[in-house]
Amino acid sequence: MGSNRTPPGVSMVQQWHALPSEEVAQRWATHAQEGLDFKTAQARLAEFGANVLEVSFENPWYRVLARQFTDVLIGILVLAAVAAFAIGETRDSLTILAIVVLNGGLGFAQEWKAERAVTALRRMLAPRCKVMRAGDETEIDARDLVPGDLVLLEIGDRIPADLRLTEAINLRVDESALTGESLPVVKDTDPVARDADLANQTSMAWMGTAVVNGWAHGLVVATGLSTKFGHIAQMSHEIREETSPLQRRLAKLGMQLGILSIVVATAVGIVGWLMGKPLIEMFMTGVSLAVAVVPEGLPAVVTITLALGIRTMVKRKALLRRLPAAETLGAATVICTDKTGTLTENEMTVSQIWLPAGQVATTGVGYDPAGHFEVGGKRIDYRERSDLLVLLKTGLACNHARVSKVGGEWCQRGEPTEASLVIAAYKAWLDPGHLGPALTEFSFNSTRKRMTIVRQEESARVAHMKGAPEILIDLCTRIRCGEEERALTDEDRREFLAACEALAVDGLRTLALARRDLPDDIPLNEKEVESELTLLGAVGIIDPPRVDVPDAIRVAQGAGIRVLMITGDAPATALAIARQIDLPAMRAVLGTELETLNDVELESAIADNAVFARTTPEHKLRIVTLLQKLGHVVGMTGDGVNDAPALKRADIGIAMGVRGTDVARGASDMVLTDDNFASIVGAIEEGRRQYDNIRKFVRYLLSSNTGEVLAIFVNILLGGPLILLPVQILWMNLVTDGVTAVSLGLEPAERGVMQRPPRATAGAILDRGGLLMVLCLGSYIAAATLWLFHRSLGGARTEDLIWAQTIAFTGIIVLEKANVFNFRSLANPLHKIGFLSNPWVVAAWLGTVGLQVCAVYTPFLQRTLHTVPLAWSDWVMIVVFAVPVVLVPELWKWFRSRQPDHDPSMTILRS
Repeated sequence: MGSNRTPPGVSMVQQWHALPSEEVAQRWATHAQEGLDFKTAQARLAEFGANVLEVSFENPWYRVLARQFTDVLIGILVLAAVAAFAIGETRDSLTILAIVVLNGGLGFAQEWKAERAVTALRRMLAPRCKVMRAGDETEIDARDLVPGDLVLLEIGDRIPADLRLTEAINLRVDESALTGESLPVVKDTDPVARDADLANQTSMAWMGTAVVNGWAHGLVVATGLSTKFGHIAQMSHEIREETSPLQRRLAKLGMQLGILSIVVATAVGIVGWLMGKPLIEMFMTGVSLAVAVVPEGLPAVVTITLALGIRTMVKRKALLRRLPAAETLGAATVICTDKTGTLTENEMTVSQIWLPAGQVATTGVGYDPAGHFEVGGKRIDYRERSDLLVLLKTGLACNHARVSKVGGEWCQRGEPTEASLVIAAYKAWLDPGHLGPALTEFSFNSTRKRMTIVRQEESARVAHMKGAPEILIDLCTRIRCGEEERALTDEDRREFLAACEALAVDGLRTLALARRDLPDDIPLNEKEVESELTLLGAVGIIDPPRVDVPDAIRVAQGAGIRVLMITGDAPATALAIARQIDLPAMRAVLGTELETLNDVELESAIADNAVFARTTPEHKLRIVTLLQKLGHVVGMTGDGVNDAPALKRADIGIAMGVRGTDVARGASDMVLTDDNFASIVGAIEEGRRQYDNIRKFVRYLLSSNTGEVLAIFVNILLGGPLILLPVQILWMNLVTDGVTAVSLGLEPAERGVMQRPPRATAGAILDRGGLLMVLCLGSYIAAATLWLFHRSLGGARTEDLIWAQTIAFTGIIVLEKANVFNFRSLANPLHKIGFLSNPWVVAAWLGTVGLQVCAVYTPFLQRTLHTVPLAWSDWVMIVVFAVPVVLVPELWKWFRSRQPDHDPSMTILRS
């Protein structure tokens, strides 16, 4: 990996941006024109290591596999298997272990598949780069770069290491992945102040950013983990991952059930022994109770439900890297989102054109040229506005960007701001192929703040200029107003500058445009060409919001979820985007201001609907951490390296799959494959559906297990023989209950799932109301089973006992299968949600009852489960006792649904 070592005499925290490039070359013992020789480069590669980021967020397969066996309930199952084996119940022991392995295998298969899918998204930052070695230009693997190498950059290159620029012509770099700044940064070679922040270190080019205009040479001053990119990667790696709310709740429930199983099993065993029962029989009864208390199928059912949720989320353009990710997102109370590329298209677009004859708006977003021109909200014919066409032509002529359709998608090459001018011209069907040849160019730099290209047109040479409004206005003596051209007045100047200021207040970047027909005898030098120009107007450019983001924001707010913008962009731009997407934003808080706020003041700023601008990774991390301390479940979206630490710290990190960097994707829990913020809304709905269904089948499983425990316990108190054998309990818990519980996990989302607030993070999966429901249903199941058992227990013969156990065994399974319909909805009766709205429940019911029929009548299963065939009259009696299990709760739900204050969504939330 890249080393932190530095050359002799250079401090560990070297401010390369503040040193002249000649001094940087001297300190690294290299040549600013010829670069390193091959021998020195090889020696430094051995000394500093490869230019790679070895901080990896990929989990090795064995760690993903081991993670599947850390659940508390899994531990209880393993202990139960050991206990069963110790008393000679080898078959029961193997059955439990088989479930443990099956659960682990399912979880591993899904999580490892997700890990591999994310790995497939990885792209090397700069697999190859051009360098000067011993005075010769050569192309090498980026991993072989070393400090002191001289790198050659041109338009389209991704910068392979941190560079101190030595030469730069018209260089602009897209640093949005690192800083969040949506506009390209102009770079040069001049040293800057030592205390300049990252965004203002214009003499540096950072690893992972991209050249969008011009060319440059730069000396490598840091590689691998020593780069800014690597520093943020390390920050992300050092942050401890938080467990999900579901994991915490299930762990708590598992611990409670574990303690309960030990207490109940021990108490019953001791009571039975004191009552004169044989010790070995009481030990087996205790094992049966321990197995009955713990819902052995729960880990497998949770895993399968979440795994099926992963498949559902893929269809919604979201790839989950961890099984509980969607469920966690369903509990989110705050979503902290980056702006550039997440809320916006990350494609600069001309949205307003100020002309002296009146302002014109453009429609369409991004690099797709579909769109038209409007005045006052009404479409106009651009062919009737010659002043508009002249301005658009100048924007196209004073330009190096190219936009074309590749594979069905519109793509740009060059500086994004210039690309926006090309697209604006395309909307008027102007063809760059009809432009005259370029005769000369006076390039843009931070001092000139303008660019001019002279082209040979049909009858004359024409100078086309664009640049900062305050610069261009001083070079103009005339103005084009509609069809006429006249002298520029002081009133024109004031009106023009006021219009540009108004565009800037709206968060638009303004560019002025001017042109001049050059006399034949004028020399083509800067002084002569860039004077006496005609002002054409100005354009307002913005990175527009994604079209479906406003609706997504409204749905999120309707679900009680706060959306908080945290961006590295300018405050005016952040506020403008917030207004366009209907995000409440009263003010913008700069990163420098945030550093002066204590936690109470920062909390107040968040409550005041502030957006955060010009933020650093440390700022984002602090905001996410504070929100978590306040009890929020925080989702964090982002695509850049600068987002990675906050992504890792958040309860649910959501990275962009297309534009996202490797570090951001690796730090996330979920990757949006279409980079669309709106896809998060679907993920939230899916997460809430998953959690609702998990609560449903947890209650179902526990009510079934409560019936088993009470039946065994009361039967001991009544002095009866063993009512259920351990292997029969395992059959119920793992085979029949597990299948129906999985079908409950496939229940569609209930109405109003996105019109209720997020659930309380401190709430339990099984609250007081849920516990009452479990006890009532479990008590009835136990009573009915006991009645069936003791009614059938005719004498002391073994055959009579096996027959009675078979009736009790079959009866409790049919009762539990009837019980499953109570949990399809916790608020609405079946006729409201539709009996066949979840056909999987019906299929599971038929399948599990069919399995029990096989258990009673198939010789192999008769021997395994200790059953005998039942008569038709036995089945009729069992069904009669099963009907009230469904009928009574349905009548209660029907009565509740008719109450005027009944709100199904809130009933679910309170349940």
